[in-house]
Amino acid sequence: MSMLMLAVDLDAYIPIGLLVVMAIVFAAANLLMSHVMGPRREGPIKGSTYESGMDPIGSARKRFNVRFYILAMTFLVFDVEIIFLYPWAVTFAKLAPQSDEAALFLGRIMFFIATSIIAYVYAWRKGVFRWD
Repeated sequence: MSMLMLAVDLDAYIPIGLLVVMAIVFAAANLLMSHVMGPRREGPIKGSTYESGMDPIGSARKRFNVRFYILAMTFLVFDVEIIFLYPWAVTFAKLAPQSDEAALFLGRIMFFIATSIIAYVYAWRKGVFRWD
């Protein structure tokens, strides 16, 4: 009986596995086909550094302002938050209203959102969003 339940539970993961396999095959096919069908020209211009259509000037080892990295981290905070909000919302909608479990789920997501807001306010106060 438990083997039957295990098989039923694993059937729910078949679409996810199929999507992962399709993504891997698509990526591998793109790499293989661009290698097989792509042009093979070599030369000094082809091997030079490309800087948005402009000739590179100076060293590439220039120091960047730390605000660029803080802005990137702020983007990641909100990106991860959105990724976690969708499955939470789907699960939360299935919980019984006014239950202890629903209150626990709501408290957890409110804490999560509060930490994200604190990160945003911190970045704002540090001047990350000002481009002087």
